[in-house]
Amino acid sequence: MPYATLADLVTRFGEQELIDQTDRASGTNVDATVVARVLDDAGATIDGYLTGRYALPLPSVPPLLVGLCCDLARYALYPDAAPDMVKDRHQNALRVLREIAAGTLQLGLATPASSGLAQMVSNPRLFARS
Repeated sequence: MPYATLADLVTRFGEQELIDQTDRASGTNVDATVVARVLDDAGATIDGYLTGRYALPLPSVPPLLVGLCCDLARYALYPDAAPDMVKDRHQNALRVLREIAAGTLQLGLATPASSGLAQMVSNPRLFARS
């Protein structure tokens, strides 16, 4: 299940921006193939962060992940130099994904521990070589 769609990108960032970043030849239409590729890449990035914490595929996509996927995909649409706002949103999306992976931010979905699977919990190290 994809985390975001072309329609989600259009809603958030406008059709003209997508046309500008995907149709370099004529500049008249959104190239759906390019958009699908960056959405797939963004989804793979999200899966990489979620895989240790949640059973994939998710039963439903939380709105938070839709926004994060859109921000990651939008950044990928700028191959040369993304505007500062796009870079900032990309960095924020990665920060939020790290928080989800660490467990400090919850999606409100069943985690492997709450779905009946075993989970290991331990105390921090007491001794180290240094």
